[in-house]
Amino acid sequence: MIVYKDMQQWRRARRELNQSAEISVGFVATMGALHDGHASLLKRSVATDDVTVLSIYVNPTQFNDPKDLAGYPDTLAEDLALAEAIGVDHVILPTYEELYADGFCYQVHETEFSKALCGGNRPGHFTGVLTVVMKLLNLVQPRRAYFGEKDYQQYLLIKDMAAAFFMDVDIVGCETVRECDGLAMSSRNKLLDKPGRALATKFNRALRSGATDAEVAQQLDALGFAVDYIQTRDGRRFGAVVVDCGARSVRLIDNVARLCPESSYSG
Repeated sequence: MIVYKDMQQWRRARRELNQSAEISVGFVATMGALHDGHASLLKRSVATDDVTVLSIYVNPTQFNDPKDLAGYPDTLAEDLALAEAIGVDHVILPTYEELYADGFCYQVHETEFSKALCGGNRPGHFTGVLTVVMKLLNLVQPRRAYFGEKDYQQYLLIKDMAAAFFMDVDIVGCETVRECDGLAMSSRNKLLDKPGRALATKFNRALRSGATDAEVAQQLDALGFAVDYIQTRDGRRFGAVVVDCGARSVRLIDNVARLCPESSYSG
């Protein structure tokens, strides 16, 4: 496995890969703090593609809370060991200066779906996500890029962005990986204290219940969650909550497939 901290070196290596037209490149974009959910994406790429590329970059332009950015877990040594054990071929570690040499003057905006759900109370979040993902896709030039369905709204926006701009990449959605108690695996789970972790397991159970969106929101509020939104749209129930862990608040998202659409709750 080769690790690139200089993107000019990576771009030279990528041009060498272009000399073999038959090679398929798979890509997984992450912000580090890798867990079994990320591992499942990497394993999918390793099994499907000839070459697998992993990026690790904590993207500041998608954070609307500076404290959230400052508290994001940093486990680079462990991340690299996991990637190598899985069989990743290349890891890129870009810097802000390399990715945003333009000073974030050039941005990718989506004007409809990005303003709902996680975009409703996080202005600019998906502009940061879509902009950095487009930059990374252009850097890596993969045949396939793999994204987890826990961030289902993000997955759909990236998939539609690639189609809208005629990008020659397949955006592959992969099923959410969960803890044994149903909690969706997330880098943010590492920030939960013991009481917060015990509470978090009740989030997915509530989403899966037969209650209405408003009833689920009321149940979660009574349990001690701060509810951002519970919303069913296009046959899928989406939810976002905040868990109070004393000195820190941890935001969790999840979604489950549902048969019947219904009205939403937005806190």
